[in-house]
Amino acid sequence: MIVLGAFAAMGVGVVLALLIAAGVYLMVQGLRMRRAAAEMVRAHAELEALLAAAPAQAVLVRAEGRLQVSPRVSEWLGWSSQPRSLSDLHAANWGLPADDGAALKRDVDAVLRASRPFERLVRTSDGARALRVIGERRGDAAVLWFADATASQDQVARSRTEAAELNEAFAALSGLIEAAPLPMWYRDADLQLAMVNSAYVGAVEAQDAAAVIARGIELVEGSGQGGPRGGAVAAKESGKPQQRVLPATIGGARRALRLYDVPLPVGGIAGFAIDIEELEQANAREKRFAEAQRAMLDRLSAGVVQFGRDRSLIFCNQPFRRMFAMRREWLSDRPEFDRVLERMREAGRVPEVRDFPGWKAERRGWFLNADGAAEENWHLPGGTHLRVVAQPLPDGGLLLIFEDRTEQVQLASARDTLLRVRTATFDNLFEALGVFAADGRLQLWNNRFRALWNFEEEFLAGHPRVDAIAERLAPQLANQARSALVPELVRYATAERKQRGGRVALADGRHFEFAAVPLPDGNALVTMLDISDSRRIEQALRDRNEALEAADRVKTAFVANMSYELRTPLTSISGFAEMLHGGYAGTLSGEAIAYVDAILDSVERLGVLIDDVLDLTQADSATLEREDVELGAVVRAAADALTASARRHRIEFVVEVLRSAGRVHVDRRRIREAVEHLLRHAIGATRSGGRVLLHVDGDSKRARIVVSDDGAGMTVEEAARAFDRFAQPGITPGQERALGLGLPLAKQFVEAHGGRVSLVSEPGQGSLVTVELPRR
Repeated sequence: MIVLGAFAAMGVGVVLALLIAAGVYLMVQGLRMRRAAAEMVRAHAELEALLAAAPAQAVLVRAEGRLQVSPRVSEWLGWSSQPRSLSDLHAANWGLPADDGAALKRDVDAVLRASRPFERLVRTSDGARALRVIGERRGDAAVLWFADATASQDQVARSRTEAAELNEAFAALSGLIEAAPLPMWYRDADLQLAMVNSAYVGAVEAQDAAAVIARGIELVEGSGQGGPRGGAVAAKESGKPQQRVLPATIGGARRALRLYDVPLPVGGIAGFAIDIEELEQANAREKRFAEAQRAMLDRLSAGVVQFGRDRSLIFCNQPFRRMFAMRREWLSDRPEFDRVLERMREAGRVPEVRDFPGWKAERRGWFLNADGAAEENWHLPGGTHLRVVAQPLPDGGLLLIFEDRTEQVQLASARDTLLRVRTATFDNLFEALGVFAADGRLQLWNNRFRALWNFEEEFLAGHPRVDAIAERLAPQLANQARSALVPELVRYATAERKQRGGRVALADGRHFEFAAVPLPDGNALVTMLDISDSRRIEQALRDRNEALEAADRVKTAFVANMSYELRTPLTSISGFAEMLHGGYAGTLSGEAIAYVDAILDSVERLGVLIDDVLDLTQADSATLEREDVELGAVVRAAADALTASARRHRIEFVVEVLRSAGRVHVDRRRIREAVEHLLRHAIGATRSGGRVLLHVDGDSKRARIVVSDDGAGMTVEEAARAFDRFAQPGITPGQERALGLGLPLAKQFVEAHGGRVSLVSEPGQGSLVTVELPRR
């Protein structure tokens, strides 16, 4: 029993120990679980706080339609009480505007039925808040995340507005760049062309901007100053704008361009080019002009010196250095204005003044003279006169001009003396002289002018106009209307600078020759000379000339009548001689026949002389009857008329008419007579057994007749007067007349047709006469 009791006690102890151990264990686990629950509560609180502070708040929609809504969502949507089911929200249209509520309802239904997520931006009913809703399926429920997007939407709106403004500004800037008349471009980070404007495309003569960028066509060529991209490289490395001047060929012309490369903050290099060719040319012209101006100033007789704004000398010409004895070395140091005046005083080239510092201070005021140029006359020791002009310059400098007028002063004195001499000379001339100004007023006159027209000294002293003078002298003229000629002459001489003259008769019978001569100073000199005596002599000579012309007409008529009267006995002599030669009076001896031949020759020569005399008396009044004729036929007719005479004198007569002779528009009879005269002269000047040649040819403009012989020829003096109708005829060795009226008549007939005659002859070599006749 005891043993059993002991075992029982031990069992109870074991159970109690186990119960205690279990209690301890449970207590430990309870404490651990309590700590874990507290940790979970804390974590849950943190999560709730984090969720409450999160920008996105959740709305949980379970499958059966129950809702779990975040208080902030209710606040955002303006719900007065927490909704319990989805049907309540649908019925209230989610507290949103109709469109947004309907759209959100469809999206939630799509998530619950088709697990299709969505994202939508909605506005609250009052429009004050924008909410972004993102829906997705989580298990058997749908989670709707609501985020307040009001600030971001405002920022987006502002960004869109700014983007629109920037786009508009970019478009305007792009349009401005595109419309710019100067080439512009943009290079990317690799310095490759990324954009060019139309001016750039036109300058490189490309098709379009895309072609320029694709081919990398540069505006300038060559490797000077780093090549086309040298400025861009320098701008990228230095981060500062770069500029340089390079040549380029634009439109086939060589131009100078100033290139600008500007680094941009966003990367890349912008560039543009300005055509400075005209500026360069203008600078070159300005430089050449300045050089030419200084070269011209060096050639002036006046001294010129220029001072800068700091009153130092910057230029002086050679006459200035000579005038004031200035050494080039001293002037090269650019002395100041005061030092120059002092050096001029040392050379004795300034006026003598008591207060030289005060005088010098006054001259310094030339730099600030607001009234423009100042002018002074300096009377220097030794009788030198200088005219000084001080011209302030726009840049604050001063230009001084020194003109030596010593010679002009002397000339003015000499001019005064000459004026006195001229006045005395005018007053003692036989001619009447008057000098009128350009306005028609009388300026100078001599005593002869006043006495001729009986003008009072008081009237002339008032320098009357030429109209008043013409009115005063009209009653003294034989024809009073001629008084208007004086104003006209003065106007011609002063306004039109023309010289006119004429004659005028006075009422008392005197005659005056007048002339109006323009003077170099614009005035007019009117002169009148008494030509009454020469007028009377002229009339006497005119009467005598008319008497001589009447006597010449009587002489011409007498010669013509005598020529006709001489033909009657000459015809009888010729007829009887021909009858004797023909044997009508019986057979004649050889000696008698020779006498008869001599009579016939003399009759023929006498007939020719009579015809020549008639031609001379009638030639001046004769009228040409022109017609188109074959020149060869006319010449052959003349040759046929002289063939018998040539044969009788045993002379070889050759006629050559070429086809080029052609047709001429002439008086057939006069040209035939001219040729006959030339042939008759050639036959008469040729000995027996000689030769006479008649040659005719021509070209498109003129026809030519050549008559040559191998007779005795002429001396130079005889040839010179061969065509003179009043020259004494020469005598051949056979005592025959060598020169008569034939050559003068031939020349007269040819020249009447517009042709010309020339003669070439040498003693013992014969003569050659050439006639040229125009076709028309």
